[in-house]
Amino acid sequence: MNTPMTNTARLLGAGLRALLVLTVVTGIVYPLVVTGIAQGLFPGKADGSEIKADGKVVGSSLIGQSYNLPLKDGQETPEPDLKWFQGRPANGLGTNSVNTQYDLVLSGATNRSADNEELIQWVRDAKAAVIEDNSVPGHTVKPSDVPADAVTSSGSGLDPAISPQYADLQVHRVAARNGLPVEKVRMLVDEHTESRTLGFIGEPRVNVLELNIALKELVAER
Repeated sequence: MNTPMTNTARLLGAGLRALLVLTVVTGIVYPLVVTGIAQGLFPGKADGSEIKADGKVVGSSLIGQSYNLPLKDGQETPEPDLKWFQGRPANGLGTNSVNTQYDLVLSGATNRSADNEELIQWVRDAKAAVIEDNSVPGHTVKPSDVPADAVTSSGSGLDPAISPQYADLQVHRVAARNGLPVEKVRMLVDEHTESRTLGFIGEPRVNVLELNIALKELVAER
């Protein structure tokens, strides 16, 4: 004889069994199967697309890094170390509280419209800094030489790559700071320029970390 109490107990039991089965399948079996397949077929990507230098993991090919000088006493914003190739602005040009200097806790952009006065001023200031930093004796950067990715952050703020145009713009400065021939540094950029994925997806790009590792090796050979 079924009673309301019996029916309730039966439903609760069925619900608990379903919860247990789904927990095991989706919380244990499925993650283990997917992880095993990924480790077997794509071990590098499954482990975070790590990049190694001198036998140590120095970063990921998917996440950008900062190349700054150590903070001085009383200094809040670090200055870029201009002997290295620099990536895109990583913090909404200085005011994005969601993501600051490739902080991986959260990511995000400025979410300001193209006609926002504050954003326009940030871009102008960033452009002036790019021109000043990359103009060296015998080579002056013109405003028209500065590409968009040199003065704007990406949608995530974590972009590890820059355009070949921005990399080329930095060649003379990097060569001068490291005492290297311009042509050798430009050759590094050419060697580390990746074409569009499958020939039509995305844009040509240069991974900044991989480029700076190659630059470090070139300086050591000198």
